[in-house]
Amino acid sequence: MKTFTFFLFSGFCAFNALAQTTAPTPDLQIKTAVLAAPSDKRDGATVLGYSGKNEMIVLRKGTNDYVCLADDPTQKGLNVSCYHQGLEPFMARGRELKKEGKSPAEIMKIREEEEKAGKWKMPKQPSSLFVYSAPDSSYNAATGEVKNGYLRSVVYIPYATSESTGLPLKAEAPGMPWIMDPGTHRAHIMINPARK
Repeated sequence: MKTFTFFLFSGFCAFNALAQTTAPTPDLQIKTAVLAAPSDKRDGATVLGYSGKNEMIVLRKGTNDYVCLADDPTQKGLNVSCYHQGLEPFMARGRELKKEGKSPAEIMKIREEEEKAGKWKMPKQPSSLFVYSAPDSSYNAATGEVKNGYLRSVVYIPYATSESTGLPLKAEAPGMPWIMDPGTHRAHIMINPARK
């Protein structure tokens, strides 16, 4: 009896773990993914999300210049992002390298080398990325409802520096823009508003 109970409990735990990492419906993924986009871009944005096997797929083909990424169902809380389509080669390559098991430092090094070699290109003009997040306690994964979400902004300006932009290397007040990874292919302006 104990053996049967153990296997029953083990099976339940395995099912429970699977249920927690299964991707939500495409509609729910789209609903939350576009929360990161400016309101006038949401309806026409392309949305990339997860299949039933947690593989990234196109959930909706868009009609404007924005790409939104759905929340990773294997992670706690909510973390979605939207960016200008000109950043897609950079973002897609990062996803490929992450899938290969590369570390963040390795991904940055490889992408820097590839971009300089012309294998793909960062946009010549400044390009925006928006990230919307909420802790597990503020996010209902079953309905997609979010309380007290946090939106931060990033503007990629490849190879820019503090000297070329006049931006500081760190924020000295909430919402103050600053430059991160200056002088690299992924140099970008960070704008983190004060949290409520």
